[in-house]
Amino acid sequence: MKSIYAALRPSLAIPLLFFVEQALPSDSSSRSFSSEKLKPTSMVNAVKVFKKTAPNGKITAYLGRRDFVDNTSTTEPVDGVVVCDNDYLRGRKVFATVTVTYRFGREEDEVMGLNFSKEMQLATQQIYPAANQAELTSVQDRLIKKLGANAYPFAVTLPETAPASVQLHSGDEDTAKPLGVIYELRVFVGDKADEKPHRRNSVALAVRKVQYSPASGSKRQPSTLVSKGFALSSGKLNMEVTLDKEIYYHGEQVKANLSINNASKKTVKNIKCAVVQHVEVTMTNSQFTREVSSLESKEGCPITPGSNLAKAFTLTPLASSNKNKSGIALDGTLKDTDANLASSTLVAAGKNPNDALGIVVSYSLRVKLNCGAIGGELVADLPFKLLHPAPGAAVKARPDASYTGGEDLEFEDFARLRRGQSVDQA
Repeated sequence: MKSIYAALRPSLAIPLLFFVEQALPSDSSSRSFSSEKLKPTSMVNAVKVFKKTAPNGKITAYLGRRDFVDNTSTTEPVDGVVVCDNDYLRGRKVFATVTVTYRFGREEDEVMGLNFSKEMQLATQQIYPAANQAELTSVQDRLIKKLGANAYPFAVTLPETAPASVQLHSGDEDTAKPLGVIYELRVFVGDKADEKPHRRNSVALAVRKVQYSPASGSKRQPSTLVSKGFALSSGKLNMEVTLDKEIYYHGEQVKANLSINNASKKTVKNIKCAVVQHVEVTMTNSQFTREVSSLESKEGCPITPGSNLAKAFTLTPLASSNKNKSGIALDGTLKDTDANLASSTLVAAGKNPNDALGIVVSYSLRVKLNCGAIGGELVADLPFKLLHPAPGAAVKARPDASYTGGEDLEFEDFARLRRGQSVDQA
């Protein structure tokens, strides 16, 4: 299992953030994306657009976002705009494909024919000539008007069963490729959709499939009651654990209430509480757990026979406090200042959570009452969800829904992924 817990070393450069106005000549065949002029910054109706150009400079891809939301019933398409010179095509076609790489072992351990990764092409679309024209988003419409006649929109739809993006961390930043589920959008020029794209005339962009907290929220208040009897001793030790809500956001304190009734003849020596991350790697059918936040307390202890204790406590699970732990599931890498623990995996209503693919992540609050070496422990596990809040008003709203067609477009050179944003450090 050592190979599961490797991490990645980011190999791409730091992006440059700037506001630009494309200097587009009237002759579309002579368009150049190197003639960008700095424009006074204005945040009025500005929309961030990520762009990346092929090494030969002949094809450029634009994306209005890098995170595509899965709301358990549907997944937003991976959409954007491609600009390609017609003189360069010479009768060839332009395709867009979305591939998922499922790496569950270190690349340096791939010896004697072993392979610890699987790459699958999930969806393909012919961009030019367009096979079918879907409805344009407002950002696509604005980009086409700005970039001219050689701009072609695309929208690649992912299958419902596609897993969410997750990466595994080992505390070692010296490995070449990330472990986990990684998505990539590839735009290339070719004669057939199934041909292998050449790096010189193709663009590869890292994207993420993410899940947010349901817009409707949850009013459920999780609670569990556990008891433990002891051999050759009458009575039981009872414990009730209650959380104030079911869904917590990243960085938020997990608040719990503990009620203990000791009707046994044993004495409780101390109490240990922990937030536990449960990770299931479906490709290797392996499971493991990691404590991402914990505390141990003797306040109110010992709890003698016939006594009671009511106690409240808080825990804050953070990625930054688990830098040296291997096997932690993240939504990025710990070198990024805004990386978080991986969100809980959501499934559609009526579907079996065991049918989820990829890396399945869940969380629980674990409370242990220590009754000594002979008495053992009373353990309670209470599941809850750790998620990102829905951006804006609701997840169902498109990310560009607030865009009203203003003139300002904020372009950012596409570089390595950091939760849909640019990196701010090497």
